[in-house]
Amino acid sequence: MAISRRGALAATAAGGAGLLVGGLGALPALADEAPSTRRLTPEQALERLKTGNHRWRSLHQRHPHEDQATRDRLVAGQHPFALVVGCADSRVPPELVFDQGLGDIFDIRSAGQVLDESVLGSVVYGVEHVHIPLIVVLGHSSCGAVTAAVDVHRGAPMPEGHIGYLVEHILPVVEATPDTGGDYVKTCVTANARHIATELAEDPELTEAVQSGTVRIVAARYDLDTSRVHFLD
Repeated sequence: MAISRRGALAATAAGGAGLLVGGLGALPALADEAPSTRRLTPEQALERLKTGNHRWRSLHQRHPHEDQATRDRLVAGQHPFALVVGCADSRVPPELVFDQGLGDIFDIRSAGQVLDESVLGSVVYGVEHVHIPLIVVLGHSSCGAVTAAVDVHRGAPMPEGHIGYLVEHILPVVEATPDTGGDYVKTCVTANARHIATELAEDPELTEAVQSGTVRIVAARYDLDTSRVHFLD
């Protein structure tokens, strides 16, 4: 079935790059990870997130950029290298999942990554005013909002009030996703992240940045049992 459009997103910004060896073998990492005003390409920003998640899931996290010098430097302004549209779930904080710190990630979180005007306005702000080069739509396994939409799809009553609003936005994705067995919620989480990434890429306010290559939008899924982020594109 056709899925109604909602979204928006995009950007350009800062960071570092390199290689590190440590712990139980070689752990790829970006050597220069201090926040800076040097802009990263979307590809460099994505690699930095992948490297940080590798540290996180292998228990070699550094919790960088929390010292007083960083806090003092950030008083003058921010230059995050990535924007994450993530779920509000307490188990998936982007700075921990990607082992980043203050000034690194521009977070926008809502249950099920549901897009509304406040979320979209925040994304556009990150693109137009903070110049972030990479947007990641981050879903996660066992998402309660997606699970609620799956339950309604399978015959449960639609929740009332604000939770119903969330389910109504996710339900078209669930209804368009075949149930072929296995972990259907995880399948729908993946489909939902991809759908939102597509909505953002097609938003009229963001298409120019995306088509020019200034901004890249990718979908991803975090698996709670492995602590791994799977990039879906």
